[in-house]
Amino acid sequence: MIGRVWRGWAKPEMADSYEELLTKTTLPALHRVAGYKGSYFMRRPLDTGEVEFVEITFWESMDSIIAFAGEDNTKAVVPLDTQAFLTRFDDRSVHYEATWCP
Repeated sequence: MIGRVWRGWAKPEMADSYEELLTKTTLPALHRVAGYKGSYFMRRPLDTGEVEFVEITFWESMDSIIAFAGEDNTKAVVPLDTQAFLTRFDDRSVHYEATWCP
């Protein structure tokens, strides 16, 4: 299993709306992608006045990530309408081999 890690940041007044979009629309839609195995979505307020989000999605294989993200598989997949909620975001995701999963 592969964990795909990505981060984004939002202004506090946009954070709840962004979380709602992700948890009610974006992440549930991933269940239709072959090889998707689930997600963790986390947030924390920062002293900078932003809210940081960390998303870890789990995938059966690199082939399933390529089917989702394309051949440039570390490129972040952040639709334009989603970008409107964020002040900034990682333009690349990082992949980790999951060696133990609960």
